[in-house]
Amino acid sequence: MDFVMSVRALRASPAGSAGAPHSPWRHVAQAAAALAAGMGVGRFVYTPILPLMHAGAGLSAADGANLATANYIGYLLGALVGILAPAVVRSRALLRTSLVVLTGTLAAMPATHDTAVWFALRLLAGVASALIFVIAVSSLLSHLREYPAHLPGWAFGGVGAGIALSGLLVLLLRPVADWRTAWWASAALAAVLSAASWKLRPETPPTTPQAIQAAEATQVTQAAEATQAAEAIQADQAARATTVTAAAVDDSRGPRTHRWFTALFASYTLEGIGYIIAGTFLVAAIEQSSPGPLGGGAWVLVGLAAVPSSALWARLGRRWSRPDLLLAALVVQAVGIALPALIGGAPAALVSAVLFGATFIGVSTLALATGAHLEFPRSVALLTAGYSVGQILGPLVVAPLLHHGYQQALILAASVVLVAAVAAAVLRIGFPHHMVVVRATAPVRQPAPTESAADAGSRR
Repeated sequence: MDFVMSVRALRASPAGSAGAPHSPWRHVAQAAAALAAGMGVGRFVYTPILPLMHAGAGLSAADGANLATANYIGYLLGALVGILAPAVVRSRALLRTSLVVLTGTLAAMPATHDTAVWFALRLLAGVASALIFVIAVSSLLSHLREYPAHLPGWAFGGVGAGIALSGLLVLLLRPVADWRTAWWASAALAAVLSAASWKLRPETPPTTPQAIQAAEATQVTQAAEATQAAEAIQADQAARATTVTAAAVDDSRGPRTHRWFTALFASYTLEGIGYIIAGTFLVAAIEQSSPGPLGGGAWVLVGLAAVPSSALWARLGRRWSRPDLLLAALVVQAVGIALPALIGGAPAALVSAVLFGATFIGVSTLALATGAHLEFPRSVALLTAGYSVGQILGPLVVAPLLHHGYQQALILAASVVLVAAVAAAVLRIGFPHHMVVVRATAPVRQPAPTESAADAGSRR
């Protein structure tokens, strides 16, 4: 996808040069630590702890699904705060408050057996996770805009690192401790990661009208290639940044993208349903058929596979189109989700973990970048909303199946992801790979009347 600003223009921008850190890798490490705490631990540590709560806390399968849903509802609420009040992404105080609140909710889980209190704690943890995520991502896209695009990709690997670290922690504690100790240890890990990210500098507000327009347009475009939440936060700003110049362009010049966006929206919403079922119940499903450390070990492998996935899919995007990669990633993910249910055993569980970990972040980056490429109004906000609603629905949809174990839930999840792949295949049909780019910083040059069509086309 073409960027709306060139690197040279960004370096000339006061907002871009003022925000660049002296050590980009230090900023990457701090942002990765924040994402590891907020997402890898705060959101996903519930997956390896869930079997322990079934065994030691008397948590039913239905209540386990409800607690997962509570966290996803909280995450959606936190993301909406970022959309409706964009200034929050520049608040260091809110970042630190969210880190403290998140750590507190993890530490408070063992203090009660009341399902309603657990529900409230997971809901609050979801809100805090979302706020941490959007602030960290906005910081990355603001301060690293002068640096190569792979740097933010490695920062997003913090999500996978948090999954791997928390999964390993729970795995090591299982033989000697119970579910309470697992939550306390997870809170301690979140506290360490929070300390590592404590000095993370949030997004710097632009200081001139030109810098504001350039920063808004650039951050939204880059966020679409990097992750879902950052794009959702900046969606309104992107619309304002491009409206002035887009109004000067006749609508008939660009293709109508409604049918492709409809297929993309359906695919990404279905992915939200299918992926979150596996992301919540994969460990419990593996342990149901293979008791012991296999489930926990597989979850560690999910995190390790997720660490380089964002950078890997971005590199593949240089050679293949995003619709093709999206279709491939969804098919691979569906196979990974289905393996433990259809085959079972250690090899299937480990292969499943690698396939799932390598794709769930990549699907998000590919889908959002495709939506931005189509230039559909509010594309990222709409895609993020569909994906978030899908995550809320996923545990609720499979709750009636959990009375018979987790295998049917995984088969249903794999089926839903396959339907998402079918929608991605529809997206590929006639996909407009070469869109007319409307730049926010300069008028669109119209061909002179004497120019031939071929000459005009060569400038695009």
